[in-house]
Amino acid sequence: MTENRTIQVGAVIFEGFELLDLYGPLEMFGMLGETEGGLATTVLSTKAGPVKSAPGPSGMADAAMDDCEGCDILLIPGGIGTRLLMRDAVFLARLKRLAEASKIVATVCTGSMLFAATGLLDGHRATSNKLIFKQVRKSAPNVEWIPSARWVEDGKYVTSSGVSAGMDMALFLIAKLRDRNTALRVARRAEYVWNEDPSRDPFAA
Repeated sequence: MTENRTIQVGAVIFEGFELLDLYGPLEMFGMLGETEGGLATTVLSTKAGPVKSAPGPSGMADAAMDDCEGCDILLIPGGIGTRLLMRDAVFLARLKRLAEASKIVATVCTGSMLFAATGLLDGHRATSNKLIFKQVRKSAPNVEWIPSARWVEDGKYVTSSGVSAGMDMALFLIAKLRDRNTALRVARRAEYVWNEDPSRDPFAA
């Protein structure tokens, strides 16, 4: 559990990111602003400005990735845009630098597949979206992919399953960085049923 200071979150977006992957966790994190300590979020991309999501609506990047010196939590969403970026050496170098400079790296859905392309997940346990789990496993064979998990914590890396699982992971991180009661208060405020058990993954079958 951290001291009661502001938690700095950097959320990376890119063309074709998935909306709920990003805004689900950010909604949970953002509610800490109403509790002791609070949280500050900066949305990052290759450059500041609007970035189109996979479903259509654009997100707004506050700053460029190169201008960030690291954060407490680096959040990496998934989405169809991850497929192209996995082959983009310049983007991957930026992402790797940010991940190394951050205290926690948290991914949602295929964000773990994108992050694995940096090489930093090699030798670590991780999970991802179960609908494309074979593709994820094939793309990064040096990662120990866990087929039945809502989220997986391995050192500073916390990876979650598909789309809505990011909210369960975010509440887990709130409990880790603050305490369980704070996470439960946030879940109640959001009228969200938190799955506290990372091994309970109803979509793994």
